[in-house]
Amino acid sequence: MPYFVYKISPPRQLEHLDTVDQYQRARELVRERRQSEPRETGAEYRLIFARQQGEAERLLSTPRDTRVIGED
Repeated sequence: MPYFVYKISPPRQLEHLDTVDQYQRARELVRERRQSEPRETGAEYRLIFARQQGEAERLLSTPRDTRVIGED
């Protein structure tokens, strides 16, 4: 299964940048993009492992539950 690289711009707009077969290359690509993007834009770069592009976009657009590490 390939790795899909996305740029996520506010408000949660997904832009497919690349599809890569190797995790190392996908990670390098995301790191390069993060370093070159000014923080003020609010854009995020993410990679996701999925069978196809539609599944990757569905996974990225689904809100994640907040993690509960411990109780107060």
